[in-house]
Amino acid sequence: MSPRRRRLAPLSLALAGTFACAEPASPPAPAPPAELEPAKPRLIAAPEAGDVAAAVREEAARAGGTLVVTVGADWCEPCRAFHDAVKAGQLDARLMGVRFLEFDIDRDRARLEAAGYKSRFIPLFALPDAEGRASGKQIEGGIKGPRAVEHIMARLGPLVAGKP
Repeated sequence: MSPRRRRLAPLSLALAGTFACAEPASPPAPAPPAELEPAKPRLIAAPEAGDVAAAVREEAARAGGTLVVTVGADWCEPCRAFHDAVKAGQLDARLMGVRFLEFDIDRDRARLEAAGYKSRFIPLFALPDAEGRASGKQIEGGIKGPRAVEHIMARLGPLVAGKP
């Protein structure tokens, strides 16, 4: 061993002992969980083909709020008014956490009826059962004009809140 190493050996041992005896650093405290904001209502385009009940079950299995099966048409004024109000964020506070799986009555009528989603009028807003079929809890129909959205919300609000 060189003379220089001999002189540094005691210092090296002292430093090694200091670090060996030091308490290990404690891991940082985990950050508190972020508060999740309730999700804004979402409009989800239904698949254009396939089994309705299976599509509803698949969408219901995704995390996040109440799923409502919605049936409308491009030519339906109350349907368009409601869709546009949700899209514009006008109903965010009142429909927090609600997801709307949107079907078109002209394209999807036969397969909707096969899954139990039947109505005399549109728009139809229906709560599905666990199998993805219509549960019987639904509202249907609307009015034209500037009160179309409020007319729907007066009935839809209690439906999604579980108050028939």
